Amino acid sequence: MMNKENNLDTGNTWVVKIGSSLLTRNGQGLAFDLVSQWVDDIAALHRTGKRVVLVSSGAVAEGMTRLGFTERPRSIHLLQAAAAVGQMGLIQLYESNFQRHQMHTAQVLLTHDDLRSRERYLNARATLNSLLDIGVVPVINENDTVVTEEIRFGDNDTLAGMVVNLIEANTLILLTDQPGLYEKDPKSGESDLLMTASASDEKLNGMAGPGSMLGRGGMVTKVQAARIAARSGANTIITSGGMPNILKTLATGQVSGTILRADLELLASRKQWLATLPAGGKLYLDAGAVDALKTRGSSLLPVGVKQVEGSFTRGDMVSCIDAQGQEIARGLINYGVKETRSIMGRPSAEIEISLGFVNEEELIHRDNLVLSL
Repeated sequence: MMNKENNLDTGNTWVVKIGSSLLTRNGQGLAFDLVSQWVDDIAALHRTGKRVVLVSSGAVAEGMTRLGFTERPRSIHLLQAAAAVGQMGLIQLYESNFQRHQMHTAQVLLTHDDLRSRERYLNARATLNSLLDIGVVPVINENDTVVTEEIRFGDNDTLAGMVVNLIEANTLILLTDQPGLYEKDPKSGESDLLMTASASDEKLNGMAGPGSMLGRGGMVTKVQAARIAARSGANTIITSGGMPNILKTLATGQVSGTILRADLELLASRKQWLATLPAGGKLYLDAGAVDALKTRGSSLLPVGVKQVEGSFTRGDMVSCIDAQGQEIARGLINYGVKETRSIMGRPSAEIEISLGFVNEEELIHRDNLVLSL
């Protein structure tokens, strides 16, 4: 369905994410005709000066097909084996199709470890921008073959949102096997397609449903990805990848599907990086500390912390949790877990009394803290 409410300037740099169910026809094998169509569209956009990064799911699903698995393996090692086998098929398919247009692709496999280091984050950004500058289409996937549960992105929607921040793309396009986000689960009865909303609208949480057997995502992770993309000012489009010439149509500003608009204050590059880091622990805050972080832009002081969970050391990322159990911020902590437990609930003036030393007066300095969406 064409979105009649808005035309959208999609800008010059896109991140296009393709879902597993769409790419593999729900596990029946790679959708060669759809890939050919998407590549034809991207090649046409490339000739007009558009820069496109692909984030492609489907490695595990394609590996399952090649290996004859009828169900998604539960063993992490079998999943990683399936990903390794399936990744070969994906790259062969993309490279052969782009070669029809005398274009090159580059395989880029990422983990959270690649983004948690500021140096590696900046290097990844420079490499991706260099590839785009010389006309290469990066094809990005999570490095499923080596990633561990503790450092995985969890789904390629989230990864795509982070890539938007990484290269400061204008638009995130999530191609799926659905026409967009419905206002309620269409399986439960008649429902209208959501045309447009703010990415930060809390009502979206109730509209999104679970993912499929083949994917790890679903609409829940697409909404989360839109919120990540919004940190750098990018709008998100959720639409059907099965529509003819869908990418060329989107380039005209005529949007089919759902637009989730960025309406948040843009984060500086460093804070965009902070938002990508996985949390190693949790700090449960009192109401005063929550208010100080959310409304006054303050640093987090030990006195506002009521409880500490997890295992972390000085410089690690931790989540700040309110009384309802919701993450309201995250940041790089100045003390390890043992020291944090010793000084939580105490004023900063008593840090030295408790520990015998003082690293900083703040648990988390405001320059190292980012509010959650």
